[in-house]
Order: sequence, then C-alpha cells, then structure tokens
Amino acid sequence: MVEGLPSFLVIGAVKAATTWISHQLRCHPELWLPDAEPHFFSDDYERGLDHYRSLFAPAPAGRRIGEKSADYLAHPEAAARIAAVLPGVPMVVQLRDPVERAYSDYCMLFRHGRVGGDPRRYLEKRDPAGARFLDGGLYAQHLARFHAHHGRDQIAVFLYEDVIEQPERVIARACEHIGVAPHIEPAAVASRRNDGAAAMLPLPVRRVLRPMRPLLDPLRSNPLLARLRGTMARPVRYPPLTMELRALLRDYYRDDVLRLEAMIGRDLSRWRTGAAAGANDDRVTAAS
Repeated sequence: MVEGLPSFLVIGAVKAATTWISHQLRCHPELWLPDAEPHFFSDDYERGLDHYRSLFAPAPAGRRIGEKSADYLAHPEAAARIAAVLPGVPMVVQLRDPVERAYSDYCMLFRHGRVGGDPRRYLEKRDPAGARFLDGGLYAQHLARFHAHHGRDQIAVFLYEDVIEQPERVIARACEHIGVAPHIEPAAVASRRNDGAAAMLPLPVRRVLRPMRPLLDPLRSNPLLARLRGTMARPVRYPPLTMELRALLRDYYRDDVLRLEAMIGRDLSRWRTGAAAGANDDRVTAAS
C-alpha cells in the first residue's frame, strides 16, 4: 500500500455496472472513493503522482482509499502503469455480455448527442468509428494484458448477471477481495445507477444550457427548477439494435468469449447465443 494512494481499484468494464459496485463500496464505513472517476492510469498519467495523490486528500482519516475508472480495463497502457505505481493492488472487474455492453455504450453517447442515430455506423467492425464500442468488449484480450503485469489473484472478476441475480453476494465477495468485512446496505443495493431510461431535457435545450452547468448544477434541488425541468424532460427514444446487427456482433465476439470462458472458468454460452440479451432500450436494473 502506497501512502495517500488507492489500496484497491475498480477497473471496468465501461457500461457493466461499475458505477453500481463503486456506490456499494462507497457506502462501506471503512472505505472511501472519490465521486468522479480519476482516469489517471488512462488519460492523466502524465500529470504525475502528486496530481493523483491530491484527488484522495479529502478522504477521512482511517479510511481505506480506492477508486473506480471503468476505462482502465480496455486501455492499452493502464495495466503496466498500475503495476509500476500500485504493485499488488487488488482490482475488481465487472464484465457484461459484450454485445449488450457495446449497444449500451452507444446509447449513452446517443443520449448525450455525441453519436448519430444509426447504430450500424458505430457497431460494425469495418467502420473505424466503431473502435471504441467494439474494442471495449474484447475482455479476454484485455484481461490477458493485465495478467501479464499482475497476479491473477489480484483481479476479482464478476459478471453483469451476478449483479442482477445475486447483488449481495457480489458486494460481499468484492469486500473480501479488497480486505474488509462485507457491509451491505439494502437501500443502496436496490438503487439504480446511471439509469438509461431516465427522462432528459431535449438535446437542443441541453446544448444551450451546457455552458451554464457550473451555475445550474448547484440549483438542481430547487423545487421551482425541478418542476420546470419535469415539464420539459422526456424519455430518450434509442435507435434499436437490429437482429442482423446483433448477429454480426455475436460473430465478432465469439472467439474472445470462448477464450474468456477458459480464462475465468465461467460458462458464457448465453453471451455466445444471445439468450441473455437485454431490452433494446437500455433499461436495466444496474448500469455502469
């Protein structure tokens, strides 16, 4: 354990309920995680350890420090960087059906107006625009990179289905892996994080208001503004993932899923066949 730096990490995957598990760990009386993802070992490594250490300065005395940055798993340099700074650190990984993960990632960016309304453009492997969405689900490839720099016992792997079907067990096992006694808060377990079905202001309105976010965010709890937002907010209608495109994605991920099955000792036949596929509108019990 390095003084002032995390003693555990949640490293991904993006859109695989990592926000949910970090929320559970944040509720633990012995742990502390910053609200924002640091992205240090992915985007901000050049800013140095003093910057990274400053992110954890608000932690109360006596708490074990951790952090969640869901992009670490897929980042090509994060594994080596973590090994150099935090050797032996326990890590938690959550993995989701890669087809559903890719579509959920697309829906998140669609919700924020960063991608257009044709999922095929972003989710076909021959289109460079799909690199972010497709590469994030090559879990065996990413875990192999981490195994090259870290002991396998450092990395606790959970599946998205585990979170849905046995959330308390996931929390307990994650706590044990980190090295603290399990702590479960029923209200937190039932909470929904990053709900893709939540109503939002129309995109043109959000774009106009974006420069004013620093002023408006502290006023979110104002009853008058909340009512005004409620009159304008609407559920987001996501472009559907067609059966044809879903089948193409199954083929794309098949070999990696087979390799992952052997790597983690779990039956992932539902991922290969699509039997566990979720709803196309991204409404799930726990999102990343």
